[in-house]
Amino acid sequence: MKFVKKIIPNGIKKYLRELLFTETKPSYLNFPRYTVLNVELLGKKITIPDNRSYYFMHKEIFEEEIYRFETSKTNLFIIDAGANIGLATIYFKNKYNNAEILAFEPDKTIFNVLKNNIESYNFNKITLRNTGLWRENDELFFEEEGADAGRIIQRKMDLKSHITVEKLSPYITKDVDFLKIDIEGAETEVLRQIESKLSFVKRIFIEYHSFINEEQSLHEIFKILNDANFRIYVSSPGLSSNQPLFHINKYNGMDMQLNIHAFQIGI
Repeated sequence: MKFVKKIIPNGIKKYLRELLFTETKPSYLNFPRYTVLNVELLGKKITIPDNRSYYFMHKEIFEEEIYRFETSKTNLFIIDAGANIGLATIYFKNKYNNAEILAFEPDKTIFNVLKNNIESYNFNKITLRNTGLWRENDELFFEEEGADAGRIIQRKMDLKSHITVEKLSPYITKDVDFLKIDIEGAETEVLRQIESKLSFVKRIFIEYHSFINEEQSLHEIFKILNDANFRIYVSSPGLSSNQPLFHINKYNGMDMQLNIHAFQIGI
């Protein structure tokens, strides 16, 4: 195999890779980004506002099953913070069909897609809130991205969009079997806000976002989780740099993303 790689010119290698990808990639990827499309998921038609983000999320959630956990309980309570178009919520209900799910999505356009997608499945015991999560109840400026990367902007910019944000802690009044936090940079603020409630949380997933020229808070997340008796595991979902001391890969204002999984020791 090494010999074959050596004798095939680089241009042909590139062509073969592109040909292989063309033959296997889903048909919805043939459309330009941010084209609203309908696709089939678990036997139902859902709407996607962006094919590339859907492809990435589908791979993580339904193929790699990054949110999977084992439990003997049937009356689960799951919080989906940053529900986007509903893929995680759909996954949870398909896998843990009796679970009660509370889902938050602040982007008004994306929330309408979320609502319609969830209604397609006729699920019960799901509450959807068109709000973001933050350290306090407020209204904040919001940068819409059109897919899965809309984020809170703390300083006023030339933005027409704003969202309602609220505290998460009032919703944590009983055991939370799984808390998913994927909220594009607000994760540390929310984790600080619910620190006193983490004894209720059995398992947690946090997508950590490191933004260029902004102070990193990964150390604080680890400290909060460690102090709350969590065992922590970390992986990179895509945006990482193999040689960060030489070159840092950047995307959408970020220089790193991490998936943080943690569970209460002893559960």
